[in-house]
Amino acid sequence: MKTGNVAQIIGETPLIKIESLSQLTGQNIFGKAEFLNPGGSIKDRTALGIILEAQEQGELKPGFTIVEGTAGNTGIGLSILAAQFGYKSLIVMPNNQSAEKYTILKALGAEVITVPPCPFADQNHFYHTARRISEERSDTFWANQFENLSNFRIHYKTTAKEIYEQLKGKVDAFVSSAGTGGSLAGISRYLKEKNPKTHIQLADPFGSGLHEYVKTGKFLSQGSSMTEGIGIMRLTANFKEALIDDSVQVSDQEMINMLYHLASHDGLLVGTSAALNVCAAAQFAKKQTTKGMNIVTILCDGAMRYQNKVFNPDFLKAQNISMTNPMTLTNS
Repeated sequence: MKTGNVAQIIGETPLIKIESLSQLTGQNIFGKAEFLNPGGSIKDRTALGIILEAQEQGELKPGFTIVEGTAGNTGIGLSILAAQFGYKSLIVMPNNQSAEKYTILKALGAEVITVPPCPFADQNHFYHTARRISEERSDTFWANQFENLSNFRIHYKTTAKEIYEQLKGKVDAFVSSAGTGGSLAGISRYLKEKNPKTHIQLADPFGSGLHEYVKTGKFLSQGSSMTEGIGIMRLTANFKEALIDDSVQVSDQEMINMLYHLASHDGLLVGTSAALNVCAAAQFAKKQTTKGMNIVTILCDGAMRYQNKVFNPDFLKAQNISMTNPMTLTNS
């Protein structure tokens, strides 16, 4: 077990075998328990990688404010570490994210600016707003998680290495969604270097263009999703580093079905992106004719960060999502 300050205990999370789905599919399905990081998500690693490299390169100096545009989890990771290292944080977010994220950020002392959701081409997008704020001030560091390859590198060095060593090198497949693309890129590249036959599959929500990009090279989307922090309509520097064999889309209904299944059958309270990841991993597992494969995905964060949405019947009803559908595995 690790000991140390907050920055020092990020990472080395366990792999949880998801017994109900492993038994159902005849495979070994594992979730990397990133919700056990100090800030409650995989984005703690991203934040740590960005900050450490910025310090080494002299871009982040004492007294600076760390600025970032984010759906929330990277902002939380950055704000936790800002408190640890003595910086300030300013976080720009869309105003439609889970209420819990805003509350956490404010408790951490972050300055939070919210903007209406809008297409990336709109200069009022949270990404451009954060960049603009940073450019207007001399005492800031813009984390720029989408284009900053520190993101990709920290997952290559830590997350991927841990997965490989935890399964003693036997990783048959890795299935995961992408937001910035950093974790998918770092993990896929490391695993492919170790074994080119390791299958890498993107899991994408509706409303994102990454699925179509993997399939056809074009960014097209349909529908929408209640998931937060995953899916995108552009090619980021981090996603460019990913080595992907295939892609699958997962609907919100399938995701919610899996979220409730994991809670009631495995005692796992996971967030929306994690439930989507597991759904895609289980669907992939079911299609395989060879049994006993080791299939890994990411449990990005916990359900309690979204409890006002995923455990709220009125909210789900407004999204045309049922809370009582049984979990089924399709071959899509």
